[in-house]
Amino acid sequence: MAAWRFPASLQSFRMARGSQGCGTAMTERIEVRAAGPQPRVISHIVAVLVRGGLIAYPTDSGYALGWRADNRKARDRVVRLRQLEEGHLFTYCCRTISDVSRYAKVSNWAHRLIRQLAPGPYTFVLPATGEVPRTQRHKKLATIGIRIPKHDVVQAILHSIDEPILSSSLIVPGMEDEIFDTEDLYDAVHRDVDLFVDAGHCPLEPTTLLDLTGEAPLVLRLGQGVVDFL
Repeated sequence: MAAWRFPASLQSFRMARGSQGCGTAMTERIEVRAAGPQPRVISHIVAVLVRGGLIAYPTDSGYALGWRADNRKARDRVVRLRQLEEGHLFTYCCRTISDVSRYAKVSNWAHRLIRQLAPGPYTFVLPATGEVPRTQRHKKLATIGIRIPKHDVVQAILHSIDEPILSSSLIVPGMEDEIFDTEDLYDAVHRDVDLFVDAGHCPLEPTTLLDLTGEAPLVLRLGQGVVDFL
């Protein structure tokens, strides 16, 4: 595996983490093929999620933290780990547009656009359906963010678990927004997640965020996904 940048800030981050007295428990780490992931590995990942675990896993926009949507304890762990404000909203990762329609109200034009762009590096903001708990919706707008990732490992997990998972970018205080080797990522979170799913290097570029709640798409954040359709 190629050696990538190792910023000095991560070294200081490691030292700070080690001084917090978090214990010596080590997170399980499992390697998986990015293309054509092994079924036995996927089964193990899903078993960890079903048991209420929190995983670090690869996506088409970098590594992320993932957990079952009904797992409040895992969600609280992510809030503490990333030092987020209470009420922070996380993204629903779905396998297909059919799953999206269960959790979000999708207009005809939005449905066509999602079919055109997904799976891929886009996050869609849509009105939530009654399937989404109020705590997982925007308080005022009643919206949620939804993704259909284009990554074999994520798709295999979603097809196996047969439900969406909540997801948050693997960015924690003290880490710069740079490309890290998986060794560095593992060192950064090995006391905070239950399973680290190592598929090697992932492109670290955020998704393009599109608001599909109106009459036409609105770009809220320009990321990896192109917007030449506008």
